[in-house]
Formats: sequence, C-alpha cells, structure tokens
Amino acid sequence: MNGISSINSNSYRDYGNFASGKRIQSGADGAAELSIIQKEEAQERSYKAGENNIGSAKDMLNVADGAMSGIADYLQRIRELGVQASNTAVVTDSDRANIQKEIEQLKQGISDIASQTTYNTKTLLDGSNEELRIATDGNGNNLSVGAKDTTLEALGIADFDVTGDFDLKAIDDALAKVSSNRSSVGAQSNALEYSYRYSVNTRQNVTASKSRLEDLDIPEAISEQKKKETLQEYALFMQKKKQDEEANSMFRMFA
Repeated sequence: MNGISSINSNSYRDYGNFASGKRIQSGADGAAELSIIQKEEAQERSYKAGENNIGSAKDMLNVADGAMSGIADYLQRIRELGVQASNTAVVTDSDRANIQKEIEQLKQGISDIASQTTYNTKTLLDGSNEELRIATDGNGNNLSVGAKDTTLEALGIADFDVTGDFDLKAIDDALAKVSSNRSSVGAQSNALEYSYRYSVNTRQNVTASKSRLEDLDIPEAISEQKKKETLQEYALFMQKKKQDEEANSMFRMFA
C-alpha cells in the first residue's frame, strides 16, 4: 500500500503541475532550481520596473520639450515685434509703446510656461529640477535627466523693452538658449530609448532562462504521466492478485 500511496501522492503533484503549467512550484520540486528561479524573477521584475521609470522619464521630457517649443514661438513673435519697433523712420514712440504692451504679454506667457510646466507636481522649467535621477533597473544603474532653466531671467530678457535703446541680440541669444535646451532634452530622450531597449532585451533573456527552468514541458509531462498511470494500474492489479491468492489460500485451509 505504501508504494501505491506514493504513486497517488506524486500523481496529485503532477496534476498540480499540469494545472499551473509549472514544473517547479516548491522546494520539493527542485530546491536548487527554485532558488535560481526566484533570483531571476527578482531581476526580471527590476528590469520591468526600470522600463516603467524610463517611460515616465520620456513622458516628462516630452512635456518639457513641448513647453519649450511654446516659449520659442513667443520669442519669435517678440523678435518680430522688435524688428518692427526698430523701423524708426515709420514707427512713432506711441507705436513702440503699444508694441511693448504686446511684448509684455508675450513675456508673461513665457514666465507662466516656465513656472507652471510640471510633471507629477515637479516644476520642469524654472531651474528647480534640472537634474533628476531615473533608476533604470534594480542593479543600481540610473540616468540623469532634466530641462534647463527657461525663465525670463535665465533667458536674459526680463528687462527687454523696445521703448528705449534695445538690442535684438538679446532675443537671438534667448532663442539659442531654448534651442540648446531642447537639443539637450532630445539627447536625453535618445539615451533613455537606448536604455529602454537594452532593458527589454535583457529582461526577455532572463525571462527565457527562467522559463526553461520553471515551465512544464507539456508533451514530455503527458508521456511521463501515462507511464506512471500504467505503473499504478499494474501495481493495483498485482495487489488485487495477491489479495485473491491469499483469500483462496485461506479458503482451502478451512475447507
């Protein structure tokens, strides 16, 4: 009976493996393999978490880049108005005063973008978060991302005024700074993309390795199960035969 009980116990475990699709479910199925599987699962999850972090960082940079594009549009309009105000042969002091009113509105727009562009409550363009650390995996690897200060003061145009002496070079310099900042954001986004691809590739390899250890080979398992069932049927047959022989022996003894 002990042999049959053992077979039944193994059969229950085999059916559990079939139901889960896993060859290793506990230390009883393979202590060494289970230890490796758990380490690989931790590594797999850390890379997945890193990929999520990278995706969030790219979204943040996209927000910053879109905002700086708006600032560049404002600056282009300010430059256009500055060129218009430079035409002293036609434009009067009153005209320049009106032009300055629009410029002040545009400068306010730039200030609002710089102070109000946020991602998950973090302000991106006021210089307070120029360097943010992004964990790309659970192994301590990280990247630094962020956008440069694009406030009026940082751009050097807080006091730009066409009603007095002014130089359009201040606007050109501001445009150059915004362009440089956007290029930096673009380079960071590319670096994040490379890191993301590396993480995905590594995670897929780790997953494949874990799968080879953990997952059940269904065709092989079915074949093995049929062998066990045949052995179990044979064991039951032999047990019944033995019981019949013992019963016949007892019958002859008392006949």
